[in-house]
Amino acid sequence: MPLLESGENYLETILVLTKKNGSVRSIDVAESLQFTKASVSRAMSILKRDNYIIMNPDGFIVLTKEGQKKAAAVYDRHVTLTQFITDILGVDEKIAEKDACRIEHIISPETFAGIKAHLAAKKK
Repeated sequence: MPLLESGENYLETILVLTKKNGSVRSIDVAESLQFTKASVSRAMSILKRDNYIIMNPDGFIVLTKEGQKKAAAVYDRHVTLTQFITDILGVDEKIAEKDACRIEHIISPETFAGIKAHLAAKKK
């Protein structure tokens, strides 16, 4: 089943919180995204069903290999798009963050590859 934008946002949040805190529970995700516990619980059930996460007996969320792969791809798009929008287009970072968060879910692989290549060429 294809992952929807909301699912990608949850996986990205789990990844970021894991990097920041070392471990993640549903309440951490709810607080980070400012969602209700019930909404996050439902989303975690779906991500678990689709094999993107594992909930261990202590309630900690762990990304599966597939979940890690998907979360890393979404995070890479987010970081790269934010950098492109700020560095190349000169847009304020807060606005760039918001726009990147929306664009990261719909950008084609070809366009994203072009943006990455452009940023890499600028670094040389």
